[in-house]
Amino acid sequence: MFERIREDVRCVFDRDPAARSTFDVLTTYPGIHAILMHRFSHWLWSNGLKWLARVFSNIARWYTGIEIHPGATIGRRFFIDHGMGVVIGETTEIGDDCTLYHGVTLGGTSWDKGKRHPTLGSNVVIGAGAKVLGPVFIEDGVRIGSNAVVLKNVSSGMTVVGVPGRLVSAPQELDEKRQAIAKKMGFDAYGATRDMPDPVATAVNGILDHIHVMDQRLEDMCKGLKDLGAEVSDLNLPDLGPCALKHVDNREIETALDEPEKPAE
Repeated sequence: MFERIREDVRCVFDRDPAARSTFDVLTTYPGIHAILMHRFSHWLWSNGLKWLARVFSNIARWYTGIEIHPGATIGRRFFIDHGMGVVIGETTEIGDDCTLYHGVTLGGTSWDKGKRHPTLGSNVVIGAGAKVLGPVFIEDGVRIGSNAVVLKNVSSGMTVVGVPGRLVSAPQELDEKRQAIAKKMGFDAYGATRDMPDPVATAVNGILDHIHVMDQRLEDMCKGLKDLGAEVSDLNLPDLGPCALKHVDNREIETALDEPEKPAE
């Protein structure tokens, strides 16, 4: 019991840079208060003292603003940052090293008894305001973005964003080429949108792919005309202001991918 308490306190220093001392964490962190009080109420629940467990969990809810049903099973090194408005239902199961932020709901979608709340694997992070509803399984290493609504199982290592929740994979090599083309064109919006299911970003991605293919074809045509003896001048496209469309070839893309980014002045 005491070893688990020490683990719960130590994990705060790994996940919250604002933590200063053990005394500070034990006396001012509602997330720690909630999990310590839940450990006791869950012990009461498991030993058949269900009414007393509910009373104690209600005291914890009143004191911390965090509602954890005493029947919920929570693993080691669990951390709730800020905490206000967090709700964890009765049949919720949470693995080790998980982190929840304020406003998170691990709730049910049915009034039927039995398993009706989520199961979280290990090392899961759920952002502020997110809702995970129903007896879904969130596998190890999943990241759920702020205000996302998750109603289906999520595979290990995935990221979920949006309403309803959409899976987001890691950037592919194609995305890196798009960034290089966008950088040459003077367009710089992909740092914030490349991993998001944004229809505007998706449309611009398609435009960049199309421009790249057309540019390659024009290069091939000009080379063929030169081989036939035609005089073809090497001219860049006209300047269009902040989105200047400059000539881009494969060598420039490779150079852009290899060059380290320069810090902004």
